[in-house]
Amino acid sequence: MSSETSKFLKFGSVTVLILVSLGYLAYTGVQDSKSYYVTIKELNGMGNDAYSKHLRVAGNVVPGSIKRSGTRVDFMLKENELTLPVSYTGTEAPPDTFKDDSQALADGSFGRDGVFHAKQLQAKCASKYAPQPGATPATEPGKSMTQNQNSGQTRMAN
Repeated sequence: MSSETSKFLKFGSVTVLILVSLGYLAYTGVQDSKSYYVTIKELNGMGNDAYSKHLRVAGNVVPGSIKRSGTRVDFMLKENELTLPVSYTGTEAPPDTFKDDSQALADGSFGRDGVFHAKQLQAKCASKYAPQPGATPATEPGKSMTQNQNSGQTRMAN
């Protein structure tokens, strides 16, 4: 073999090794960050698969179930008539919208103890951003704020 062919084979093998390593790292990174979104009913029906996967579960917070102990928060999620105990031990405090009857999304894993162990918690209050029944919007399509204010809404004087 010539020295040129030998250099080409060395360079090619190093390139292939680097590409295989990067592919492996990408694959394992995606597998570690992948989470399955399931309902409480689906979680109950998963069997042993529920214990080995990273999961996201949503539901409404059961009124009176929120118990805070330092940075840990224990509560119950409800979906229809099914409930799920959740223990949140994330690094951040639960969001301000995390209250009784709010919708919550817990991200973590299901333990063999029957408790969902959440590392992340998202909450929203569905009524907070919805318009009040019978309320008029701030602006109607095709009109400016001034036109809306002149059509019956009170306007503050400067």
